[in-house]
Amino acid sequence: MSTRVVYTDLDGTMVGPRGSFWHTAGRELTDGPAGALLDLHRAGVALVLVSGRTYEQVIEAARIFAADGAIAELGATIGWGAGRTPHRLRGELPEEYGERTPMDVMAEIDVVEELIAAHPGRLEWHAPWHTTHETDALLRGRVDPLSVDAWLAEQGAGWLTLKDNGAMPAASWMGLDDDAAPPRVYHLMPRGISKGAAIAWDLERRGLAPDDAIAIGDSVSDLDMAPAVGRLFITANGAAVDGMTGLVDAVPNAIATEGAMGEGWAQAVRASL
Repeated sequence: MSTRVVYTDLDGTMVGPRGSFWHTAGRELTDGPAGALLDLHRAGVALVLVSGRTYEQVIEAARIFAADGAIAELGATIGWGAGRTPHRLRGELPEEYGERTPMDVMAEIDVVEELIAAHPGRLEWHAPWHTTHETDALLRGRVDPLSVDAWLAEQGAGWLTLKDNGAMPAASWMGLDDDAAPPRVYHLMPRGISKGAAIAWDLERRGLAPDDAIAIGDSVSDLDMAPAVGRLFITANGAAVDGMTGLVDAVPNAIATEGAMGEGWAQAVRASL
């Protein structure tokens, strides 16, 4: 496989603790990821950041890492070049809502507050980072996404789905019940929008095939990238989460790296060059 594009998740994958590009999962200093990034650019391989962050946040990160493109809010918005003309995926957002954003629609039907009320102590807004999202309601907690999807269908909002975007450190200022398991970040968003769908759209725009690309991630939501690329790498920190090993093994073109976070990311990049 000759790689022409690397699609990569950011948090917990390309960047490690506290979003640092210069620290390992154990918080030791490293220049390994930076060296791999330099090799990637020197090889002329395009880098596209794929994240749950907002479009503005991913575009800014794209400038820092000299990325060729950006995919934000778990696949909702795709940008390239200077990012001035993004393409937005609608997914299964009902046509009756026209050009309104999914967040505007969710606010109108009050589905997020009702969902949180149905899971007291188990789900809350991922404040303060949720405020600028347009396509997805950014939440944190400890719930079963499949059960939430069933609840949404019962409420007549089956066009929405809850996506798990990985674990985060617990903090005393959160309003969640005490639990041994770390809280997780969730994205409530229209079905049909995913990192994989966005990558497929971007590859078609570039005139490339799935075998021309690889993807790197660390969470359940990153497994959606597998059908769109030739190979998917899951960093060791993601593969070590309960249940993820079986999910990764079930994806024919997925492989777990030996290293965690940035170290694993560097291994994946070098394996693709």
